[in-house]
Amino acid sequence: MTAPKQARGLDIKAFAQSGGKRQQEDRLADYPRLLEEAAGRGTDRPVRWHAVGQLRQAAGVAPQVWLHLQAEADVPLTCQRCLEPVDEPLSVDRWFRFVADEAQAAREDEEAEEDVLVLDPAFDLQALVEDELLMALPLVPRHAVCPDAVRMEVADPGFAQAEADKPNPFGVLADLKRKPDENRN
Repeated sequence: MTAPKQARGLDIKAFAQSGGKRQQEDRLADYPRLLEEAAGRGTDRPVRWHAVGQLRQAAGVAPQVWLHLQAEADVPLTCQRCLEPVDEPLSVDRWFRFVADEAQAAREDEEAEEDVLVLDPAFDLQALVEDELLMALPLVPRHAVCPDAVRMEVADPGFAQAEADKPNPFGVLADLKRKPDENRN
């Protein structure tokens, strides 16, 4: 199932003016960058999200466009301790305020508690959901307790034997020192 067109080209200002609400359940396969993090596993897992638009009146300024986004998904990642799959529950609950252009967004984003985005008449809400879930990924995914004991050392039995079989360069020098030098005159 692909996301409805309304989530891909949403007029965010009209959505906020109407007090719009959108709730959707997609598949992980509908989010290619998130699926890449999952190494292609779990394509049928649900990604649920809910968005609410608001137009807020502030004293002395034009009404501001706001969006409240909540999203959740269980993404299969690779445990960095045991290298086995681990399901990571992701959850997002964020507010966004929209402004007229990039310059204004850059100026206001530094000081604002909420995220400041550029008002776009064809806003990609599904891409925002994916961006936020990607940012919610753990830096180092791992099990609280790995299912199998994790070996904390690496040993190769052949490596030790190869080291033993390798000639010692100082041993060769010692042999040269013991032998009479036949090349001397």
